[in-house]
Amino acid sequence: MLSQNNNALGIIFPNSYDNTVPELVTERAMASIPFAGRYRMVDFVLSSMANCGISNVSIVVRKNYHSLMDHLGTGRAWDMARRIGGLNIVPPFAEKGVRIYSGRVEALASILGFLEHQKERYVVMSDANIAINYDFNALLAEHQASGADVTVAYQKTEIPEGRKNDNYTLTVDENGRVTELLLNDYRPGVQNLDLNIYVLERETLIKLVKDATARGLIYFERDILAHNVNILNVHAVEYTGYVAHVCDMKSYFDENMKLIHEKNLDALFPKSSPIYTKIRDDNPTRYVAGSTVTSSILADGCTIEGTVQNCVLFRGVKVKKGAVVKNCVLMQDTVVEPGAELSCVVTDKNVKITAGKKLSGTESFPVYVQKNHTV
Repeated sequence: MLSQNNNALGIIFPNSYDNTVPELVTERAMASIPFAGRYRMVDFVLSSMANCGISNVSIVVRKNYHSLMDHLGTGRAWDMARRIGGLNIVPPFAEKGVRIYSGRVEALASILGFLEHQKERYVVMSDANIAINYDFNALLAEHQASGADVTVAYQKTEIPEGRKNDNYTLTVDENGRVTELLLNDYRPGVQNLDLNIYVLERETLIKLVKDATARGLIYFERDILAHNVNILNVHAVEYTGYVAHVCDMKSYFDENMKLIHEKNLDALFPKSSPIYTKIRDDNPTRYVAGSTVTSSILADGCTIEGTVQNCVLFRGVKVKKGAVVKNCVLMQDTVVEPGAELSCVVTDKNVKITAGKKLSGTESFPVYVQKNHTV
């Protein structure tokens, strides 16, 4: 199915930035937040690794990971159900004490034994708070050509509103070397926003983590990179492709709605680099006579009897006769009963909107309905 890159292994941190979307992570990790109709946030970086032949991937979970485990399974959908390597979900405990790790250094320290026994030369690390279709082979090539200790991917963009108090920005010289790594940059306008995607040699990572652990350090960016930019050769590579940042409820709503536009959809889902996800064998979406659907994304398994305008509907959503749904994001198996009217609403999975109800938010403040609730 996919090529194999024996020179790099992947590490994904699925709980980073959980605190930015508390409504969506009460029972799941950031990585398992549903996105774009039929996907989860983890699908994007994991598929990018798979498309580049990285078939040895560890996901270092922290909390609320049962939904993620159910979604990933054995990794078969990403061609990672392998006897050697494949997909590895790591328990959420620091190795030398039965406690949940705090920062990325402790997370990496908990898998040092694993890292020391691997054969790949390079490690690719990423969070799962962005939807991106990334060419990790190009990043690896850039890292090798630069001779850097660490290579980081960044995007020139304004800092998203939801990340004003949780971001890293880079100052980059004419040779692409990072001269400064700033935490919580307050400056307005376009900045070099760190995408939290890193490449470095496995032996280098082991050395850095051991040194940081011995000194009681916790955070990879703040405690290792930011304090050592004059010692380490940190190289920056700009990413100019499509990125969807999920960092609060408004950004979740906005980034889903942006995908209704074909240009954005094609940029995130190019045919040459598909995004894989867990298969759910549903029937095709059924449009009943008299229904109306315009400018919307609908996953399989939906049944539409009413009116849907400018919406993103996940698998199994049912819009009954006379119901009107506009500018909404409805997650899996949401049911909108006859006569109900929704505008600027986000529903979690298995929500039921009873007959005749009217829910209305705004684009700047969408209404959110929790998982398994009936309104």
